[in-house]
Amino acid sequence: MNSIKQSFLLDPNVCFLNHGSFGATPKPVFDDYQRWQRELENQPVEFLGRRFTGLMADARAALGAYLGTHADNLVYTQNVTISMNIVARSLELGTGDEVLSSDHEYGAMDRTWRFLAKEHGFTYVNQPVSLESNEAFVDSFWSGVTPRTKIIFLSHITSPTAVIFPVNEIISRARAAGIITIIDGAHVPGQIPLYLDSLGADFYCGNLHKWLCAPKGAGFLYARPEMQHLLKPLVVSWGYESETPGTSTFVDHHEWWGTRDIAAFLSVPAAIRFQQDHDWAQVRRDCHELAIIAQRRICDLTGIPPLHSKSDSWFAQLTAAPLPADTDLAALKARLYDEYRVEVPLIAWKDKKLIRISIQGYNSQEDVDHLLEALKNFL
Repeated sequence: MNSIKQSFLLDPNVCFLNHGSFGATPKPVFDDYQRWQRELENQPVEFLGRRFTGLMADARAALGAYLGTHADNLVYTQNVTISMNIVARSLELGTGDEVLSSDHEYGAMDRTWRFLAKEHGFTYVNQPVSLESNEAFVDSFWSGVTPRTKIIFLSHITSPTAVIFPVNEIISRARAAGIITIIDGAHVPGQIPLYLDSLGADFYCGNLHKWLCAPKGAGFLYARPEMQHLLKPLVVSWGYESETPGTSTFVDHHEWWGTRDIAAFLSVPAAIRFQQDHDWAQVRRDCHELAIIAQRRICDLTGIPPLHSKSDSWFAQLTAAPLPADTDLAALKARLYDEYRVEVPLIAWKDKKLIRISIQGYNSQEDVDHLLEALKNFL
C-alpha cells in the first residue's frame, strides 16, 4: 500500500486516518479535474451550452457501468445530503405516517427527516438495532415496522459507528410489504462492491469523493425506474418542460442546475480508472486486514469490546472502537493532532465515545502503530 501513497496529495507530516470524512484524491484524478476546469474556462459557452449534455451522459455511463445500472437511472449531485433532500422532499407524507430508520444514522440525515417531520406531521423513528448477527439485526430493525410505516431509510455503512448493515434483506422485506426504501450509501462506492439494480433499493444516495477518491463535490442519486416519477426537482431549471427532452425525464429534471462547475462529475471516470489500474480489489482486502488489526489493538488497549459481534464482516476499511466513558473527546482530539499529527475523528454516539479509523490505500502499519503509541500515552 505504501507505493500508492505517492499518488496522493496528502501532507506527509500528517498521519491521516480520516479518509471517511471527506476523502482524498490521487494526483492523476486531480489533474483530470483541473483539466476539465480549464476546458470550461477556455470556452464557457461551448462547454456548458453545447457540450454539457454529452459530457454528462458519458460520465453517467461510466458510473452506471461501475455501479451495475443504466446511466438513465443516475444523476450526479454534490453529495448524499443533496441526494437525500431530493428524495425526502418529494415523497408525500403526512399525519399518521412513519419513516423508520436506525439509531446509527448520520446527523445531517436525522436533521433532514426531523425538519420535514415537523413541516408535514409525520413521525421519524430511530429504531435500536442488534449487532449480534445479521439475523438479529434484521429482526430487531423489522420489529419497528408498523402499519403506518411508509418509508424505510437506512445507512448501508453507518457514519458514526462504521458498521455495514445487511440492507439486502430489509430491502426485500420492504418491497414485499409495499414500503419504499431509501439507502444512504455515503461510504459505500469504492469501499465495498455495489450493484444497484440487483440490490433493489427504490432510491440510493452515494458519495464518490470518499472511498472512490473522486474530487470533492461528486455524489449521485439512483432511482429505480418504476420510482423515478415520484421525484420532484430540488432546483427547477431548464430541464423541466425541456424543449429538447432526452431519453430520461428523471435526468432532464435533476441534472441541469444552471451555471455550476461540473468538473468533479466529469472526473469520476478517471477515479474509476485509477482504482482499476491499481488493483483496488486487493487494496481493499489489504486495508480491511489492517483495519481489523487497528480495531483489535485499540480494544485490547482499552479493555472495551467493539459495538458489534466479533465477526469482521461488520466492517471493511472504516471501523470504530469504543473509548473509556470518561474520555474528554475534544481534549484528546486536540492532543492527537497537536502533539502527534494524527488526524482521526472522535465521536460521541448515544452514551458511548468512539474513535473511528479509516484505512485507505495510502495507509500503513506504521500509521496504526503511531496512533496506538499516542493513545497509550493519553489514555
